[in-house]
Amino acid sequence: MYPVLIQIGGFTVTSFGVMMALAFLVAGWVASRELARVGLDPEQAWDMVGYAAVFGILGSKIYYMILNWQDTVADPMRALLSRSGLVWYGGLILAAAVIAWRVKKSGIPLGRMADASALALAVGYAIGRMGCFLVGDDYGRPSDLPWAMAFPEGAPPTTAANLREFGVDIPASVPADTVYAVHPTQLYEVGMSLIIFVILKRVQPRLAVPGMLFMLWVALAGVERFIVEIFRAKDDRFLGVFSVAQLISVLLTAAGVAGVAYLTRRASRTPAATRRTAAA
Repeated sequence: MYPVLIQIGGFTVTSFGVMMALAFLVAGWVASRELARVGLDPEQAWDMVGYAAVFGILGSKIYYMILNWQDTVADPMRALLSRSGLVWYGGLILAAAVIAWRVKKSGIPLGRMADASALALAVGYAIGRMGCFLVGDDYGRPSDLPWAMAFPEGAPPTTAANLREFGVDIPASVPADTVYAVHPTQLYEVGMSLIIFVILKRVQPRLAVPGMLFMLWVALAGVERFIVEIFRAKDDRFLGVFSVAQLISVLLTAAGVAGVAYLTRRASRTPAATRRTAAA
């Protein structure tokens, strides 16, 4: 764990911040290469990265503030300005909506931009989750597996007290400051997201319909997050054993599968020449 890389007086550079910045930079580079490959202006990718950074962070904070409404009401400025609370799904939903609006307005083929974004999102997400690992955030439930890890200086540490706050059943006899080894779910997500990236790259040449690669990413990303939530230490399991993120994952997977099916049916009714220039 390396939560702080540089600290000079009151100036702090965290490993999470560095990995977040790297995630956006690598995602922009991947998206720009994909746009260039299909004959579009690669600079448009960097415009979209700017929108993704601003509205992704804003959306993630809004999602967190709604999910933790009592804390938000108690101290709204702290909830808004704290470094914690960057929830992935909130950022994805708002950023995707704004970028789709921007892409349509600019006249860029939406399907092509979406496909470029799929690869960018897969690799960017993996890098971002590595940032979570370095600061000891978003970890899993206690585990005795050989690769389980303790985060004694995590955000927050994997102590019995904090795990209880996340709804983990820790015996009352265990002292509050006992540090547990847990599932390194951040690394699970890094690995699964990189696998998704490889899958997308391998099937990309066979998907001639614009937008289909993105829909495939949506479906796979939903499956990935649903699986990892099984092992996560979470306090938002308002749906029995299921978390809010798992509900969203199911909806995303269903939307992705429906999108692939719709585009496949539409392609079967569309002449090949039209498909090559289709944007939606």
